[in-house]
Amino acid sequence: MLRPFEIHQPATTAEASRLCARYGDEAAFYAGGTELLLAMKEGLLRYRHLIDLKTIPGLRGIDCDRAGNVLCVGALATHRAIERSPAVAEHLPLLAEVERGVANIRVKHMGTIGGNLCFAEPRADPGTLCAACDATVRLEGASGTREVTIDEFFVGPYETSRAPDEVLTEIRLPRFGPRTRGAYMKFGMHERPTLGVAVVLTFSEDGTVVSDAHVAVGCVNPRPTRLREVEDAARGRSVVDLLRTVDEIAAASEPALAPVTDVHGSAEYKMAMTKVFVRRALQTACGRVERREA
Repeated sequence: MLRPFEIHQPATTAEASRLCARYGDEAAFYAGGTELLLAMKEGLLRYRHLIDLKTIPGLRGIDCDRAGNVLCVGALATHRAIERSPAVAEHLPLLAEVERGVANIRVKHMGTIGGNLCFAEPRADPGTLCAACDATVRLEGASGTREVTIDEFFVGPYETSRAPDEVLTEIRLPRFGPRTRGAYMKFGMHERPTLGVAVVLTFSEDGTVVSDAHVAVGCVNPRPTRLREVEDAARGRSVVDLLRTVDEIAAASEPALAPVTDVHGSAEYKMAMTKVFVRRALQTACGRVERREA
């Protein structure tokens, strides 16, 4: 059961940062609480002070920046809000697709994308897509504001590069251009996936050549991981050639994988399944350029 704790409701990120510095290890930031409160209830985490970020205005917005090149998602935007956002549907529809498959309806309405990323649960969907999209996150703390890539942000399971007093305020994802298509494929027996693969491909103007490729895997390694060898193998190929050699390209994922045997499957099983889902995601993304889908 939950032990007693005090909730603080700051009006600004600066105030939240000061509260965290004041209470130190006895304090944690609190957004949707779908992960944090469960861990506290199970006795895995213990805090005497929770700093409620929901009282800070301006952290729920979802829209493109002024230049129109980047989709800016407020850290307190819920999974459900992102799934239903017109801006996401227009500029990065694959994000809405991923959010539709997140957990259950309760978590979608309460859980936030910022909380999901900060908790760094290895078996979560949004971080994998963020990795494939070259997303960055904005952090605000006592030392100022900084922006880090998602690859720098994730350090390991349940660990990020966020300083204790820093508040994640925004996730920035380059929007899909007219020649960009993506796919997210995952497998799992329950709400949390056993593995997830995100593919983002940019095609030539006539749609016949893969001019750029971003591929990431989640839930298999300790943190979301870009599959650089797969990207190199796919980049510059014609769509016809990629589909003909897709098994060979998917096999290039092996050097980047470091799965461990657990209740979700053996390391060998996860290795084999990753190749299967990389192949399927590549095939799906290529199919979408012909049908002009996301």
